[in-house]
Amino acid sequence: MDIAVNTRLLLSHRMEGVARYIYETTKRLVLNHPEDRFHFFFDRPYDKQFIFAENVEPHILSPPARHPILWYLWFERAIPRYLDKYKIDVFYSGDMYLSMRSKVPTLMVTHDLNYLHYPRGIRWSHLKYYQHYMPRFHHRADHLIAVSHATKKDVVHQYGLSEEKISVAYNSCPSGFRKFTESEKEEARRIHTGGSPYFVYVGSVHPRKNVDRLILAFDHFKSKYGTEHKLVIYGRMAWKTEAVSVALDQINHKDDVVFLSNKEALVQSVMASAEALCYISLFEGFGIPIVEAYASGVPVITSNVSSMPEVAGEGALIVDPNDTEDISQAMHKIIDRGTKERLISKGTEQLAKFSWEESAQHIYEQLQRLGNR
Repeated sequence: MDIAVNTRLLLSHRMEGVARYIYETTKRLVLNHPEDRFHFFFDRPYDKQFIFAENVEPHILSPPARHPILWYLWFERAIPRYLDKYKIDVFYSGDMYLSMRSKVPTLMVTHDLNYLHYPRGIRWSHLKYYQHYMPRFHHRADHLIAVSHATKKDVVHQYGLSEEKISVAYNSCPSGFRKFTESEKEEARRIHTGGSPYFVYVGSVHPRKNVDRLILAFDHFKSKYGTEHKLVIYGRMAWKTEAVSVALDQINHKDDVVFLSNKEALVQSVMASAEALCYISLFEGFGIPIVEAYASGVPVITSNVSSMPEVAGEGALIVDPNDTEDISQAMHKIIDRGTKERLISKGTEQLAKFSWEESAQHIYEQLQRLGNR
């Protein structure tokens, strides 16, 4: 088969959730199926690390698609032209966008419908595009891959699609995450927090991630229990971060909140040396940091909404993300040695449910079915 892949999000300096899913699944598709030809569609000069094997043919399609107008031009003008030019059998788009104009069978990954649930955290121009095109994209796709059963259920409910049109292929843990020895943890804590134990949040900072409420809950925990713990916020400041600044101005333990930039080389160290991951997002299609924590032997505090209970299983304390007292109490519970060890054990069991290889195989089966239809 000639398989086209939307690889515009494969950027060496930014590999967050959606891009990570595309990277991990596409790499396995290419390496596991040398009999097929993969056409990678980039929207700018690409890093050669993303050309995984000789059966990949890269193409740069203009214009660079990073704005709603340019999205339209890229997907509705450039994509159909190249799909026809190379006589593509099937198109794999992992970022929730596709071409309405092309008739080529299309497999699209749906990660979440955040724009419907938390529109206030999205730029006006982007929101208008999503409101217009996302329902159309989901109806146009010949088959949909959801990254969790929670996302599948949401798509069925919001768009009135049949369950048969959607199958589930989970995220898994990126490579490199592992358990640290005690001496490694001590050294990492010395570097990151001057030796203090810490809770960690990993991910970008914007309203849906609920970092402002995490900061307030941490301050309540510190005031009530007087421990030496710090809170590490590890990730880029994305957009609409004013609430985080307001929270910092309100708390009594501002010096115990540490911000670290998201350098990829550091994330494993920051995660594996933490007391616990605090991932109390308001909405997630999956929540990769949860499985990163499990792979690192770190227990988790996460939210009782959307996909997070499904992904976390029994390896986490589940809290109301809108209740700072609930979050604070979970912080107190999770530093108990017995509770911590029990959650780590359950997290290791839960991690076995997620496999990039299995997800890539399921995706390939769907591509094969559509391409040979």
